[in-house]
Amino acid sequence: MKRIRKSTGLTLALLIYVSATAAYFLPRNTEISDTEKYVTVAASYLIVFVLWLVLRKKEALQRKRFEEDNKQH
Repeated sequence: MKRIRKSTGLTLALLIYVSATAAYFLPRNTEISDTEKYVTVAASYLIVFVLWLVLRKKEALQRKRFEEDNKQH
């Protein structure tokens, strides 16, 4: 069985959390406009996407460093 990467697992968990929170709270919130609601959700998804990119880059650097260490020994 293939193991799920940390970057993918964390991103999926955050996407589920953001989606569930948006689905539950945004329809009930009447104090802000619909545009603000959509911008808030879009910004949340953008933040999760950037986090995914950063974590993937970090994993790639760790993998590269590990491979270089194994070549030297």
